[in-house]
Amino acid sequence: MVTRPQASFWRGRRVVVTGHTGFKGGWLSLWLARMGAEVTGIALPPETTPSLFDLVRLPDDVKSHFADVRDAAAIAGLIRAARPEIVLHLAAQPLVRRSYRQPLETFGSNVMGTAHVLDALRDLPGVKAAVIITTDKVYRNVETIFPYREDDALGGHDPYSASKAAAELVTASYRDAFLSAQGVAVATARAGNVIGGGDWSEDRLIPDAVRAWGEGRTLDIRRPDAVRPWQHVLEPLSAYLCLAERLVQNPALAGAYNFGPRTDEAATVREVVELARKVFGRGEATFAETPQGPHEAGLLALEIAKARETLGVAPRWNLVEGVTRTMNWYRGWLEGADVRGLCVADIAAFEGAS
Repeated sequence: MVTRPQASFWRGRRVVVTGHTGFKGGWLSLWLARMGAEVTGIALPPETTPSLFDLVRLPDDVKSHFADVRDAAAIAGLIRAARPEIVLHLAAQPLVRRSYRQPLETFGSNVMGTAHVLDALRDLPGVKAAVIITTDKVYRNVETIFPYREDDALGGHDPYSASKAAAELVTASYRDAFLSAQGVAVATARAGNVIGGGDWSEDRLIPDAVRAWGEGRTLDIRRPDAVRPWQHVLEPLSAYLCLAERLVQNPALAGAYNFGPRTDEAATVREVVELARKVFGRGEATFAETPQGPHEAGLLALEIAKARETLGVAPRWNLVEGVTRTMNWYRGWLEGADVRGLCVADIAAFEGAS
């Protein structure tokens, strides 16, 4: 039996979500609100137009505050005022290529921003658990065919990956030095490449494809043979929620967790593009013969045995299902469908999946 989030657990819970104006944070906040949680969101204003935050009318469901995680005083004040039982920290600079252009912003948001959130929990009554979202890219990637386990070495060639590996160390320090003794269970969540409707970020495969194909342009692929652990956005979000539930029930489960698809579901960029084009029904793509742009990992896979055996968390939607639902979501949006309805329908389908 695969574990799934329990509405009965979340109903009436005070929850802080940082990064609620972003792609994953928007989906997560909407899902929590549907389950009856009292959600306080803290983030910068939406970066993209359109944005999921605006299209799903998230301020109707969430107490929304605009603040920068690099501002320690602002973050502490907002978190303490919210009096959360659970904190889900997603706010970050999440883009690899941008991290090459803006390394100081990336380290400031991802390292010190994480420290600011954790520091706000020190001596704060009522906090039971915190889940800090990092990435599958925290590992020192040696391009091995073997998937990475939670106890493998951390590292990071690009500033994004390095900043997230550093956030793992910051989190472990705050857990060991302060929060465990305070009774706060702290875990980090390392998820693979996420797809789903409502992402309009720059330099991401599916958003770039939708922009190009929606405008009748050819999609240029710079690293067609890169292998990634792709998953629909609801997969890691479900895992984060289940992890938080288990941390409250058993604080001894604090630690690091990988969340991703089955190892045999890892796929190349080329394969995902071809699947997406088939579902979308139109669009052309060109594939570079040699990798283009700054260094990015060519091969990356995660071992998810710990999450499956410890938390009962396992994938529900395979790659084909994830890509199909993602591209159908974008087609619906382009055809004028209600975005909130598209999201709610996907959440309901996922909750009912076996």
